[in-house]
Amino acid sequence: MDIFEKISANFGPLGKYSQEAFGYFMFPKLEGELGPRMNFLGKEKLNWSINNYLGLANHPEVRRVDAEAAKEWGLAYPMGARMMSGHTKYHEQLERELAAFEKKEDAFLLNYGYQGMVSIIDSLVDRKDVIVYDSEAHACIIDGCRLHFGKRYVYPHNNIENLEKELTRAEKLTSQTGGGILLITEGVYGMSGDLGKLKEIVALKKKFNFRILVDDAHGFGTMGATGRGTSEHLGVMDDIDLYFGTFAKTMAGIGGFVASNKVIIDYLRYNLRSQIYAKALPMAMVIGSLKRLELVQTETGLRENLWKIVAKLQNGLKEKGFDIGNTESPVTPVFFQGGVPEAMQITFDLRENFNIFCSIVSYPVIPKGLIMLRLIPTAVHSFEDVDYTIDAFSKIKKNLDEGKYSSGEMVNAQDFM
Repeated sequence: MDIFEKISANFGPLGKYSQEAFGYFMFPKLEGELGPRMNFLGKEKLNWSINNYLGLANHPEVRRVDAEAAKEWGLAYPMGARMMSGHTKYHEQLERELAAFEKKEDAFLLNYGYQGMVSIIDSLVDRKDVIVYDSEAHACIIDGCRLHFGKRYVYPHNNIENLEKELTRAEKLTSQTGGGILLITEGVYGMSGDLGKLKEIVALKKKFNFRILVDDAHGFGTMGATGRGTSEHLGVMDDIDLYFGTFAKTMAGIGGFVASNKVIIDYLRYNLRSQIYAKALPMAMVIGSLKRLELVQTETGLRENLWKIVAKLQNGLKEKGFDIGNTESPVTPVFFQGGVPEAMQITFDLRENFNIFCSIVSYPVIPKGLIMLRLIPTAVHSFEDVDYTIDAFSKIKKNLDEGKYSSGEMVNAQDFM
């Protein structure tokens, strides 16, 4: 069969809705200043759908430094990959400050978090090694595991008993191959908001020989007494072998980093293909990230206000009988019963009749029969925003319970654009 014919016949589980969904349910255009209120199709919406936890995207100091850096350096400098011609003292400074913040010996910048994680996994293991990872791992972890030529074992989400079984299997195999074991977990799971069981995983080191890689994209800057992440929150910072964070969430930027001991970071610096063969993080983003990291550490009121909003939102939803799963982080999922048609109608009702914009998730991202509205609270939301949203969700739930979204018909986004 011709490859293009095969693709035309099967757009995939999400792509099959492309005609009905494009521009509204998928690939929507949010416009205006980044914040709790943005414009969608010409109308202002209360926005719960951007990863701007501390509100740094429009912080006046961040905007000032970003503008000055762009004016001084442009958006092209430095040209080339770090190893060849894209290395600067500011890249080194940011790495030193990130390492110090995470209490690691060294850190290495990544031009993008997703491809950085893929490349980290690829460079750490060879065919003799075994990867053990959580079943709800982020797509970048899954893609990194797919590149692995050796064995990989998956354990059910946060199931420590099953993890022990997989580690037993892995040790048996590596005793024959002479390889090692890399265990990959997330600090905060970005869809459900629950935490990886880092304490329990660390405790297993007394019984098994493995190294831990933690993807803490949603935990960096939000979790822990000083924002150092989920490992700080759970009291196991010193026991995490490799800590991975991104700038796309709390830092409201682009890029990421990995922190570990100096030997491992030196190894990664010379072996991460996604960094060796790709352009370095632009100077404007490096300078901007230095200011963002400074504010994460000094503007503690931002994190405090974030958690006030989180507490009011999550407690208010639970008091009204909503199922928000097992979240222990700012990520706030709200679960309903239903399928894709109901999901589209609920989303349309929220956006058009309540002027609320939030992400909606359905199968295949979550199990069939469930709809999840994912709210991302930020330090710049207000208590009034929370009260209004909980009231709107109560009305949506009443409509759902009364069958008002159960016509089985798909809402066609093109009819409203």
